[in-house]
Amino acid sequence: MPCLWLLVAVWGLLTALVLAHMPVGRPPLWLAAGIALRLSALGLPVMLALFMLFPRFGPLWGMPQDALGRTGLSGTLRMGGVAAIANDDSIAFRIRFEGPTPPAEALYFRGPVLSVFDGIEWRRAGAAFAGEAKVRNDLRLLGPPLRYEMTLEPIRLPMLPLLEVTPDRQDTGPQVEGFALSLRPDLEWLTDRLVTERVKLVASAWLRFEHGPRQIDERVLREALGLPAGRHPRLRQWATDLRARLGTRVDGRVLATELMRHIRDGGYTYTLAPGEYGGDALDEFWLDRKEGFCEHFSAGFVVAMRMMGVPARIVTGYQGAEPRDRDGWHVVRQSHAHAWAEYWLAGVGWVRADPTAAVAPERVRASRPLLPQPGLVAGALNSMNPEMALQIKRMLELLDNRWNQWVLNYSRQQQFDLLRSLGIRQPEWGDLGLAIAGLLTLAASAGAAWAWWDRRRQDPWARLHGRLLQALRRVGVPAQPHWPPLTMAQEVRQRLGPAGAPLATLLVDLDRLRHGQGGARMPPAAWWVGFKQAAAALPRQLPPGQQRRWRTATVA
Repeated sequence: MPCLWLLVAVWGLLTALVLAHMPVGRPPLWLAAGIALRLSALGLPVMLALFMLFPRFGPLWGMPQDALGRTGLSGTLRMGGVAAIANDDSIAFRIRFEGPTPPAEALYFRGPVLSVFDGIEWRRAGAAFAGEAKVRNDLRLLGPPLRYEMTLEPIRLPMLPLLEVTPDRQDTGPQVEGFALSLRPDLEWLTDRLVTERVKLVASAWLRFEHGPRQIDERVLREALGLPAGRHPRLRQWATDLRARLGTRVDGRVLATELMRHIRDGGYTYTLAPGEYGGDALDEFWLDRKEGFCEHFSAGFVVAMRMMGVPARIVTGYQGAEPRDRDGWHVVRQSHAHAWAEYWLAGVGWVRADPTAAVAPERVRASRPLLPQPGLVAGALNSMNPEMALQIKRMLELLDNRWNQWVLNYSRQQQFDLLRSLGIRQPEWGDLGLAIAGLLTLAASAGAAWAWWDRRRQDPWARLHGRLLQALRRVGVPAQPHWPPLTMAQEVRQRLGPAGAPLATLLVDLDRLRHGQGGARMPPAAWWVGFKQAAAALPRQLPPGQQRRWRTATVA
């Protein structure tokens, strides 16, 4: 849609420019608009050629708004952070699968993994992460891979929220032109710089996997057990009592199951607007108000697991997707932003646990995130016909996605593929330059040929004015080049008298056409025929002395 408005604006500017350079008078707007449209049509082939062949220099090649970033994912998390993202209904990315779409509860898109907690804020893993790097390849993939294609909107982080789990493999790993990618030991994909442009990638993911070695660096586990001293005393006492009741020999899976049961049956409410919490947010959430969004449940789960001696951490990203559109794409919005948990199980590795699924199963199983209250216009349209509002929204997003896929995602690789289809086996930047130079030379030659063919064309009013000067001089009226038709008529009456009345009348009519209220209009062909006939009949109506002068002027 912005592109259409831009085209209309350019057309209007060209029309104004044409009007400013047209002859004096009041030329009609439609005439200038038509000329501007023809000029745009002539420039269209050059524009398309430059679009297809002009080299892309990322990250400079992109839309101005792309550099701003839209997503709210961050390398840190505080209570309410994910809820703030979920209030944004804009598109985070689109994804398309080869084959059937997986169930919604299997669609977890992994973002920053947060292990360090100071009682208020969660952050990425610290120095202990270097120890885990020695075992980063201990990833067991189960079942067949799932091939997918993703178009990611600009974000403010040097990372990619890819489908969990997308491994670092030469044959199936992601490739993004212009970026160097790396996979952290916690399975978060990093880029070498901020993603400030729309990117497109193809990769493979395994929805069934085991993540983690049979043995792990103790520093990593200590970091996943870290808790701030003196914080959350009531939750600590609650977790200690639960551990004592279950016994010290139970493993982390039993403890996680018990926490899930407590969330499911403990009277908790899943909401986007839980309100402000006091000084110790976790104690107040877990034991008093019991209202929160996904980060509240995940943080409470992870802290309780740590208090019971089980390493655990928070994973942020997106979960679920909308039904696919006509082109096969699934939309993932900022409102799909999510936080879940992982805990360490000896002999298995990191195990995913999503506490939100316990209190709001429809959020995970049916991919129905909580949505903010709509604005005035959207609310009115939803109240009248919600199905129509949804259809309009999806149609506009479908058109926007097609524009992104066909135009904005046209990349350097596609340029090289075009050159290969033209017979260049190993294209490079120089070939693009030669192709552009050749096309510009061809366009310049065509323009020169057109100018040579069109060199005799001139403004129709100027051409008519020249013919009038010649005709009047033949009948003995010394018309000057700067005379308008009305001055010519006055001179005809003065020199030719009553015999020149028909010519004068025709010249007055011409002046009305040239400077009338309706704008300048060329006279019809019958006007010029009548003028020539009146001029030809003029000698027979002149006195003998004037006839001799007319013949002398004609010969001259």
